[in-house]
Amino acid sequence: MNKELKMIIAGGKTGGHLFPGIAIAQAVLRLKRDVEILFVGIGEEFELRTLSRYGFAHQRISSAGIKGKGIVEKIKAIFKIPLSIIQAVLIIRNFRPDIVVGVGGFSSGAVVLGAKLCGVKTAIQEQNSIAGITNRILENFADIIFTSFKETKRLTKIDKMIHTGNPIRKESTNSLSSPTDSSNARDTNTRDADARDVEISETTQNKSNKFTILVTGGSQGAKSINSAFIDALQLMKCRENYRIIHQTGATDEERVLKEYEKMGVKVTPNSIFETNSSDLSADSFEVSASAFFNDLPTIQSISDIIICRAGAGTISEITAIGKPSILIPYPYAADDHQTYNAKELSEYGAAWLIPDNELSGEILKEKIEFTYNHPKELSKMGQKAKELGKPFADEMIASICIKMASDSIQAPNEIIQASNEIVKESSQIVQISGNTIQTKEDSIKILKE
Repeated sequence: MNKELKMIIAGGKTGGHLFPGIAIAQAVLRLKRDVEILFVGIGEEFELRTLSRYGFAHQRISSAGIKGKGIVEKIKAIFKIPLSIIQAVLIIRNFRPDIVVGVGGFSSGAVVLGAKLCGVKTAIQEQNSIAGITNRILENFADIIFTSFKETKRLTKIDKMIHTGNPIRKESTNSLSSPTDSSNARDTNTRDADARDVEISETTQNKSNKFTILVTGGSQGAKSINSAFIDALQLMKCRENYRIIHQTGATDEERVLKEYEKMGVKVTPNSIFETNSSDLSADSFEVSASAFFNDLPTIQSISDIIICRAGAGTISEITAIGKPSILIPYPYAADDHQTYNAKELSEYGAAWLIPDNELSGEILKEKIEFTYNHPKELSKMGQKAKELGKPFADEMIASICIKMASDSIQAPNEIIQASNEIVKESSQIVQISGNTIQTKEDSIKILKE
């Protein structure tokens, strides 16, 4: 009889840290049903709402970031460190996890350190090409380090690193195959009230042959991208060739909708996906715009090109499905890590990189029209993106963590050796049938062995 395992996933606050943690949790539950998972973080509204939506338990600790703060805030944050470690140790002693996984963010620091003090196995996961300050500290204590990029700057413990890619959560029930009978995996149909659900069937995907552009600045939107794209549309002479899906962000939605109105464009939230094919005319200009779309991965899958920021999660999603992109890094990201993320793709020929301060409607227009008029070049870019993708990162990390937690591997050298074998097996999955990626179910069967 298999022993029930317990896992703590620590960190969060932002989607860039929290969503990979959710992806790992989902994969663990697909690989092994008898696992209890607890998330630990600072308990901000975003964390609590998101984890509730996905059906995961959460406990909070008192913690605060230091980087980018004023002197008073830094002093307060430093004084919180001993308290947060004590809180973490109490949670660990009460929950008794077999493994603790830190996914970045300042709250993960106390929990991973607390786990180390309690003799619990630890792992950390770094999403970006430049490691954050918390993971730069934790690499000295963690048993293993999962990296999203082949070369991750500012991490020095190379002997502990495993390049797995960044895990991607399953957003909709169409792509989610985690156990339905688990107490940790309740109905994922629970949606945020202010977000749009776009269900895209095979029929819907095929009913419009128009060149589809997805524009998104992330869940919060990006005013510079929104403005430049509107300017680009105004410069285009053949707008009817395109189908636009525009995620504006909540703060910029009203302004963007008014700009479309000034252009005489009828914008609907999701009529593109609901209109009968007989109602679509060849010269109609189709635009769907909303502050936020819940099922963005599905929308990504039907897009011909994606205009977006260069956060680690976004990079992982578009490379996993092999989509060409125009990347506009957020200029104020810590250590400018989005620029380095984007360079990984642009230097490989998998994307275009446009610095935010160089972004304009004219530049976007040129890029969009080039991709429309050169489908072979677009296809090459998508293939390059796919070559960089790690679609099974979640299962790789989950499988390694399960083996660590079940005591089948204990010594550090055993952990690294077993991890490398799992990564090798997962790479072979991707190469089956001439680089054609097989189903998630196939990968799970192999990883369970």
